[in-house]
Amino acid sequence: MTAPRWIIHLPTTLTSHDEATALAVALRDSLGHVTAIDFGETTLSEEDRQFVRTRIWCDARIDGAGRCRRRDNHDGPCATTAEPLSDGWQLS
Repeated sequence: MTAPRWIIHLPTTLTSHDEATALAVALRDSLGHVTAIDFGETTLSEEDRQFVRTRIWCDARIDGAGRCRRRDNHDGPCATTAEPLSDGWQLS
């Protein structure tokens, strides 16, 4: 039996899905070296609907290369390199 993992819920003052996604990307880019954080499992939810979560990254396992770092439901093959911020993924 393994020990339970803990989830940190980090509320923000952001009001759009795109801004929240951009913040999650920025956090992954700056804190990706911290092995205690599993960014592949990152999800977003509205403050008053926390039970409805949206996955950000695909996170599929790639044989011998780690996990996919592309957006969830991406087109094409999985990749271990992150996609650049696009499609409105920018912090204002």
